[in-house]
Amino acid sequence: MPGVELRWMHVMAMALADDEVTAIIGRCATGDRAALKRLFDAEAPRMIGVAERILRRRALAEEAMQDAFVQVWRRASSFDPRLGSGRTWLYTILRNRSLNILRNENRTELSADDSRFDRASEDDDPEMVVMKLGEATRLRECLEKLEPARRKAIVMAYSNGLSHGELAGKLDLPLGTVKSWIRRGMQTLKECLS
Repeated sequence: MPGVELRWMHVMAMALADDEVTAIIGRCATGDRAALKRLFDAEAPRMIGVAERILRRRALAEEAMQDAFVQVWRRASSFDPRLGSGRTWLYTILRNRSLNILRNENRTELSADDSRFDRASEDDDPEMVVMKLGEATRLRECLEKLEPARRKAIVMAYSNGLSHGELAGKLDLPLGTVKSWIRRGMQTLKECLS
């Protein structure tokens, strides 16, 4: 297949040697944005593939890869080449971030009642989704105890299958805020449902 061969040749042409990755991480530690871009251009396609094998969803894999590069930028000065190669450090960050996302996704499974979210369309208002749960459901009672903005974020995440990054974009909020709302809201729901 010529398209696959061409794409593979493109990826191989951009591939960096282990010592180059190590040197680039060192340059990132000095604040060299061009070095981070070079690392991103060379490694991002492969990193998405690795993350996608762990997470099984492209959007989550992209989120993990992006989060990994943020960590590389922030923590490049903590990298010690005596402890391992730069590529190993980079992919360890990606793997850990992917596993954290996977754990968070698994932890947020509510109960059998959450299958009712499947009936929602992307155009449905989150408050209407809550109304569709029915008057007597325990999940609805617990959802109604949440602050409206946080309830909206959780309902949108479940009813539309949005990642934290996608949700932040739709709500026009910082990614950290959305992650915090989801994490705290899910903890409140868990406590309420138990």
